[in-house]
This record gives sequence, structure tokens and C-alpha cells, in this order.
Amino acid sequence: MIEVEQLTKRYGPNVAIEAVSFRVAKGEIIGFLGPNGAGKTTTMRILAGYMPATSGTARITGFDVLTQSLEARRQVGYLPENVPLYPEMSVDSYLDFVAAIKGVPRPQRRRRVNDVMDRCRTAEFRGRPIGKLSKGQRQRVGLAQALIGDPPVLILDEPTVGLDPRQIREARQLIKGLAGDHTVILSTHILPEVSMTCNRVLIINEGQLVAEDTPEGLTRQMRGSERVELLVRGPEGELRQTIQRLASVIALQVQAEDGLLRCIVDCPLSSGGRDVREELARTVVQRGWGLLELRSVSMSLEDVFLKLITREEGEVA
Repeated sequence: MIEVEQLTKRYGPNVAIEAVSFRVAKGEIIGFLGPNGAGKTTTMRILAGYMPATSGTARITGFDVLTQSLEARRQVGYLPENVPLYPEMSVDSYLDFVAAIKGVPRPQRRRRVNDVMDRCRTAEFRGRPIGKLSKGQRQRVGLAQALIGDPPVLILDEPTVGLDPRQIREARQLIKGLAGDHTVILSTHILPEVSMTCNRVLIINEGQLVAEDTPEGLTRQMRGSERVELLVRGPEGELRQTIQRLASVIALQVQAEDGLLRCIVDCPLSSGGRDVREELARTVVQRGWGLLELRSVSMSLEDVFLKLITREEGEVA
């Protein structure tokens, strides 16, 4: 559905993105992450036909965004970071105007406008001038204009910026509901939103793609080990020595907590069906200590993101 190969954009001696390549399958929702200035918006603008690349190719549903620009842009609904709205127009008039520009047939136009207003929860202020709306309300109008032509591909740059927590949840549900019928690339600084919404994650730093995987896959790659947390009632010194002697343990942290011991155990990734949690539980119980809690601890997407970006910056330096 989206094919990007060796995409590069230069501004004189400055490189915005360099040799970026990835593919997005039909119906996927992809999270595009990176620090400010990393190249996210540049990549999305090229895909949307907003600007040309210096070199490389990008195709939307088979259409080259440079040599078949008009056909490619017809496949895309684009929500830029700063939504270009006409403040003097009412919401419904603006969306009707956008529908006409995007070629929605006149007999279907009113129904289509009503549909996207309902989906984006803008119907309640349909007759109000856009200039009188709050930032969050304007953002919802921007999302509605991206959907108005029912495009197969949606490119959303910070789609929940300016929304309150309830509106963010509603926008997240809307975007998840688009999967299957639409292919979505979205950038955001709200990392938990990516974990809850996206099938895969692309991380870009200093213009180069540094990671691509599912959120879970990135966690496994970056940790190189798995972490288990236990809450135990027992003697601290003996507990430390016993757990550290286990072959499956590569690191141990112990912290006293209301007369109990909270242990963070790092172990190699499980292989061959072996589960280190079983070994830890058996060891604690056989010693006669009280095992009150045992659970796997996942690395958060924020941890992965910061680790990748820090590592890349260190390599460049």
C-alpha cells in the first residue's frame, strides 16, 4: 500500500532525511516516532505530495508520488501538524467545500459530510464559524477533512494535539476503527497512544530510520533479556545469595518494602519453552519463604524510544 525506498531530502548542505526505506501493508496502522527535527514531518509531507524528495522513491497504492503526483494524492487523506482551516467558514460549509475539491459527487456530498462529522464528533458545532472553535475542536475538523474523501491511506501528523483526555480516547478509538479499511501512518509524542493504537512502530532519528518492529518486538530487541518482579517475605541476605546463584539470573535488585522484599530479576530471554518464572517460584517456595507476587515486567515504549535515541546520538558523537 505504501512503499518507500531510499528516500532522501536535502536543503542545501543540510540533510533532513537520508535513505529512508519502509513498507506499510494494507490496513496497517503505523506509528512514526522521533524527536523534534528527526525527519518525521518531512517524510510525511513527501508522502502526501506536499513537497518533492531530493532522491529515492515513494509510492502510494502503486502511484509514484513524484511522477504520478495527482493520482497518488487522490489516495491520501492528510492531516498536517498545523491544520490549514478557513476561520470565516462554518464547519459544515468548510467540509462541503473540501468534499467538492476532493471530487465527492454532489448527490453523495451531504451524506458524506454528515458521516464524517458524526465520526469526528463535530456535528454539535456544525454551523459555528471555525474561527470561534477551540484548538481541540479545530483539530477534530482537521481530522474530518482528512476523512472526507474516504481515502485508502491516511497520513496524520500529531492527530491528537490539543485534545483533552476524553477527546484523545475518542480519537484513538476512531483511528483504531479505521484499520482494515484504511492504511494509517501517524506521528505522535504520546508514546502510550502508539502502544494502544499501532500495529508497528517506525523510529527515526537525525533523518535515518533506526528501528522498525511491533511495540512488543522492539521491547524484546532492546532489552536482550526479560525482567521478572517478585514480592517475597524472607531473609534479605540469604535471598540475595540464593537468587544470584541461579544460572538464569544476570542481574538482581532488592528493595525493602513494608517488611517485604521486592526483587527485580533480569534473566536471558526464555528459549526452548523454558520459563524462568517457574524456576524462581520453585526456589522461593522450596526455601520456605513467602511468595506474595510474581510477574513479568515489560519495557515500556518510552524506555525503548529513549534507549534507541540515546544510543544513536552517542554513536554519532
